[in-house]
Amino acid sequence: MWLNFGWVAIKIILILVVASLVIRIGRSAIGNMLRFKTKTPLRISERRETTLVKLLQNILTYAVYFISFITILSALTIDITGLLAGAGILGVAIGFGAQNLVKDVIAGFFIIFEDQFSVGDEVRINSFEGNVQEIGLRTTKVLNWTGELYIVPNGSITEVTNFSIYNSTAVVDFNISYEGDLNEVVSMIERLLARMPDKYSEIVGIPKLLGIEQFEGTEIVLRVTAETIPSKNWYIARKLRKELKLAIDAFQLEMKNGQDYQEG
Repeated sequence: MWLNFGWVAIKIILILVVASLVIRIGRSAIGNMLRFKTKTPLRISERRETTLVKLLQNILTYAVYFISFITILSALTIDITGLLAGAGILGVAIGFGAQNLVKDVIAGFFIIFEDQFSVGDEVRINSFEGNVQEIGLRTTKVLNWTGELYIVPNGSITEVTNFSIYNSTAVVDFNISYEGDLNEVVSMIERLLARMPDKYSEIVGIPKLLGIEQFEGTEIVLRVTAETIPSKNWYIARKLRKELKLAIDAFQLEMKNGQDYQEG
C-alpha cells in the first residue's frame, strides 16, 4: 500500500514539474516569437503586442493546467470518462447558447493577432467612422468626430478601412480669374508650395500644382495635392486653402497696384 502510495505521489510530482516547465518554456517562446515579428503589412503597436502575448500565455497556462488536472485524476485511478463526457455536454450547451459571444471573441482574437487596427487609429468599420478608443475581445469602440461612441461587436465587423497606416493625400481645388498672366500665377503658387513643408510638419515633401483641372464660367480651376502623414490630409487641405487664398489676394492686389502705378 505504501509502495503504491509513494509511486502515485512521485507521478503527481512529476506531472506538476513537467507542467511547470511546459508553462515556463511556452510563455517564454510566445514572448520571443511575437517580439521578433518584424515582417508584417501592418505596423505593430507595443500595446497590441503586449495584449496578444498575455492572451496566448493565459490560454497556454489554462490548457496545461487542465491537462495536468486530468492526468493527476488518472494517476489517482479516478474514472475521468464520466467527467470528460459531462464537460463535453456542458461545453456543447454553452456553445449553443453563446454562439454570438464565441463568434465575437474569435473575431476579436484575430483582430488583435493580425493587428488590423490599433487604439488611436482613424478607421471606417462597416458604416462607422472615427477614432478607435478601445479594442476588446468582444467589442470595439469607435468615437466619431461629432462625439458619438459606436460600440461594434467584433463578430459583425465585415469591412475595415484604416486611414492611419499609410500617408494620406490632401487635394485642394481653387479658382483664379481668366485675367492676368497664368504663368506668373503658377510661378507664385509654386514658390508658396515650396515653403509649406517648413511651415507645416504634417506635410511630406513639397506639394504639387497639377495644373488646370477644368474651366468654370469666368474662372479657371487649378488643383494642388500634398502628401501628408496619416489622417492629416483634411487638416492640411484646410490650411492650404487658407494659404492659397491669402497668397492669391496679395498677388492680385500687387498686380493691381502695379497696373495703377503704370497707368498713372
